[in-house]
Amino acid sequence: MKKPVRTPLDEEQLADAKRLSEIYKRRVREAKDGGGKAISQMEVGLRCGWNSPQSTVSQYMTGKVALNLDALVKLSDALDFEPYEVSPTLASGIRRAAPAQSKADPLKKDAANTPFPVGEDEGVIDDRYAFIPQYDARAAAGIGHDNPHVEVKSTLAFKRDWLRLKGANPTSLIVIYADGESMWPTIDDHDVLLLDTSKTDPADGHVFVLASTDKGTIVKRLIKHGASWIIQSDNPDENKYPDIVLPDGEINEHRIIGRVIWRGGDL
Repeated sequence: MKKPVRTPLDEEQLADAKRLSEIYKRRVREAKDGGGKAISQMEVGLRCGWNSPQSTVSQYMTGKVALNLDALVKLSDALDFEPYEVSPTLASGIRRAAPAQSKADPLKKDAANTPFPVGEDEGVIDDRYAFIPQYDARAAAGIGHDNPHVEVKSTLAFKRDWLRLKGANPTSLIVIYADGESMWPTIDDHDVLLLDTSKTDPADGHVFVLASTDKGTIVKRLIKHGASWIIQSDNPDENKYPDIVLPDGEINEHRIIGRVIWRGGDL
């Protein structure tokens, strides 16, 4: 059977890629005009700390892989631009820290996990933040995890305004962790995953956490392909992370725990 192609990026994601490419080309021109050495895609990727530096940067700039917030912030530091200049949607409400900013003056942002306000009234905090249970379960970005018993470790605070913009009800949300590299560069090993457990119907192109009797708990992208569904990894190494093709009816054998609506991890 011929392996289906990956779902192309939508118009907004392609526009992000184009803006990123234009900023990179501008930085190259500025370096040349100033008599300096033009920055290469390899150097940009190394500044971002990626394992495949040139390839990863190229995929983001050419629209082969969709930008995520983590990659956007890294690239904004490497190429010196504000995140909203490339992706207004991903960067809604966040700004980079000023270079001279000290640790005592934390980055102020209005994103999902804004630094918790200190010294405010408890009622004000409850009005502004929703506390999402943080489970010790793991969803494998790989072959699967068996989570027969999970416990709530603590909670993570997310801004209610941000959740409303995402169309998410705090009572339907949970936090778990990713394990493995099959969803790289979208999701890295040990990333925090925010799941909307009310989203249990398969949706083309979205990332879900699924559970099955033979594979345990996994995090994958679902792709609709004719009368079939594809359980797909974002990692381009298709030999190591092959697609799983299921007839339409068999997708229900993989119980969808929830849709991933946010991920967070180390920069």
